Amino acid sequence: MICPRCGHIDSKVVDSRLSREQTQIRRRRVCSECGFRFTTFEKIEPSLPQIVKRDQRREPFDRDKLRSSIAIACRKRPISQTRIDKAVDRIESRLSEAGDRELPSEQLGLIVMDELREMDQVAYVRFASVYREFQDVEEFMKEIRALVESRKGGAA
Repeated sequence: MICPRCGHIDSKVVDSRLSREQTQIRRRRVCSECGFRFTTFEKIEPSLPQIVKRDQRREPFDRDKLRSSIAIACRKRPISQTRIDKAVDRIESRLSEAGDRELPSEQLGLIVMDELREMDQVAYVRFASVYREFQDVEEFMKEIRALVESRKGGAA
């Protein structure tokens, strides 16, 4: 590991431990040249798919973009950032476990809608209106009716 102070390429690990979340390893290092101590983190790099957009462009999966779009749908709703982050974690895990090299953006949108439907129905309708490109109030009403019907079916 390169020393951030002197740029020397040799350092020694003096302490390793799991992070609180137990998703990465925290390593304390000391530069063998200047003695500077610094911390590095090691984590598994998940294998995530390229997202195939509607116009056939391909973009790497972007966790921050996903979090941002979910947060926009949840704006001014009683949903904590922690719940949003957990939803993003679940989506990312689902994509990683599937192992696909490419994923159509439409399919990613459906996965996000599944998460939002469980999290908050208003956020779900907001996201669906953009994702499905609602053109008028009738399309909103149709989605809301379907949501109400699914709740009735689940409550029975």
